[in-house]
Amino acid sequence: MILGLNQEFLKELTGKEVPSEINQQMSDLEAQGHTAMIVHKDQQYLGIISVMDVARDEAKATLSALKEIGIKRMIMLTGDNQQVADAVAKTIGITDPLGNLLPEDKVAAIEKLKQQEGKVAMIGDGVNDAPAMAKSTVGIAMGAAGSDVALETADIALMADKLDNLPFAISLSRQAKRIIKQNLWMSLGIVALLIPLTILGIANIGAAVVIHEGSTLLVVANALRLLRFERK
Repeated sequence: MILGLNQEFLKELTGKEVPSEINQQMSDLEAQGHTAMIVHKDQQYLGIISVMDVARDEAKATLSALKEIGIKRMIMLTGDNQQVADAVAKTIGITDPLGNLLPEDKVAAIEKLKQQEGKVAMIGDGVNDAPAMAKSTVGIAMGAAGSDVALETADIALMADKLDNLPFAISLSRQAKRIIKQNLWMSLGIVALLIPLTILGIANIGAAVVIHEGSTLLVVANALRLLRFERK
């Protein structure tokens, strides 16, 4: 028995054309988001086995949350055929599905997107995703369900197998970046103020040390605000 996704491959292997009714049924199923496999046995085409990828329950809500925090362009890269990719993307709200991609095609797609957008983040969980994640600006692995290769390649690992952690992780990283900048400005500003005041004799060394150490505590307290950061 032979199961085949590629009709041209089946033609070469069996020496027979795929019946028109099977071809039409396969096209109809693929248009609805199914991955259809033709069954051939003993020189006969028997029919079609159809399977379908179902989007995670939280996928649509996660994409909406990403839009709310400013992620404007979201693209799906998949090895499924383009019709299946289009059908799945339509159900969850992705506007740019790219199908029929081999691992090297995903890498090429990431490189092209980096040229267009400047920065690209990719989230994945499989071995096939790892090369593209390595090429992206930020690679994000689904830790609980991800392969070892994907986890090792990624810059960020979401240890819970929940897509809705992604908007929270992005928001948390942005807040951390803001606090780092604030702390740098506070630290450098106080040092820049204390040095001339000490040199000019306006402030003595003891007072300068106390103020400097106090600024360190201020920086630490500001950084600790991240512990109170909550999911929106």
